[in-house]
Amino acid sequence: MAYDTGLAERVRDTLQGRHGITERAMFGGLAFLVDGKMFVGISGSRLMARVGPERHEDALAQPHVVPMDFTGRPMRGYVYIEPAGLESDRDLEAWVGWCVGFVAALPARKPRR
Repeated sequence: MAYDTGLAERVRDTLQGRHGITERAMFGGLAFLVDGKMFVGISGSRLMARVGPERHEDALAQPHVVPMDFTGRPMRGYVYIEPAGLESDRDLEAWVGWCVGFVAALPARKPRR
């Protein structure tokens, strides 16, 4: 599935000046990572947001948010934000900030053997 390149550019603009950010093709879309940990992605025209399991229900209570389910089972801690919820730069910045903040606070990944 192709992803919305315009949304990708908007996410990049939101992340300008942050260190440790990389991008990777994933899940048929584009994922953004901080220090190797995914925090948001773009799947089609939706933003995939890693909000964390503790705030999963808070995220679902927001307008234009649906459970992330591309494997047949919803993934707790991850949601999709529909395009209507990303129309303003302010809304996009809030989601990206939430997700990068959550992931940046996670413990460092253990190296693979």
